[in-house]
Amino acid sequence: MNLHGIRAIYLYEMARAWRTLAQSIASPILSTSLYFVVFGAAIGSRMGAIDGISYGAFIIPGLLMLSLLSESISNASFGIYFPKFTGTIYEILSAPISALEIVLGFVGAAASKSVILGALILATARLFVDYEIAHPFWMVAFLLLTAVTFSLFGFIIGLWADDFQKLQIIPLMVIMPLTFLGGAFYSIDMLPEPWQTISLFNPVVYLISGFRWSFYGVADVNVLTSFGMVCFFLFVCLLMVAWIFRTGYRLKN
Repeated sequence: MNLHGIRAIYLYEMARAWRTLAQSIASPILSTSLYFVVFGAAIGSRMGAIDGISYGAFIIPGLLMLSLLSESISNASFGIYFPKFTGTIYEILSAPISALEIVLGFVGAAASKSVILGALILATARLFVDYEIAHPFWMVAFLLLTAVTFSLFGFIIGLWADDFQKLQIIPLMVIMPLTFLGGAFYSIDMLPEPWQTISLFNPVVYLISGFRWSFYGVADVNVLTSFGMVCFFLFVCLLMVAWIFRTGYRLKN
């Protein structure tokens, strides 16, 4: 294992985040704070409790997941796309570092930035609403697994994209709508049929439901099912990355 190579990629990617602090950290926190002000304070004060939880506290896991998914994908996709754009990817591929070590460096940095952002959003949420974490171990587990999984997914998008516009297609046109429709601001139990059943085909429902369970002990779907869905998506992303490096798709040709 070339730890020096992994460390070099990891530190370079982390340094890029600190150079663009306003975009990488401040902007997502500000956006999430506005959600807390509008939905948590203004609208939440006029809504009843959901499953015995105040509306402002209920939406915390959903808002955190919304930021986590988008930032994980954005960080990882741009991190690997930029070397492709500038041509420095060939220097990385020709260096004495394996595909696994390249992935560990880029994905590890993207996931680290997402976890740091998640922790800052949690701290910011405390300024607007009181909340408790019923299962802190599982909260951290869901946070880490989701950050790593969607950083891998973003890494795949960065390898697939051949221009800057394509980097934004999936996060804006797929991930964000699925998150809003995945119970970020409501419980899917509140939906009438057949929409409640249709919602179960949205994979983000399982992420938000499991994450919300780790906070309050309530969930729309079984927590083991949620955990299994995260692990399954992680496995699929690993298979796709392995196939890309084996075939050189959008990487060497």
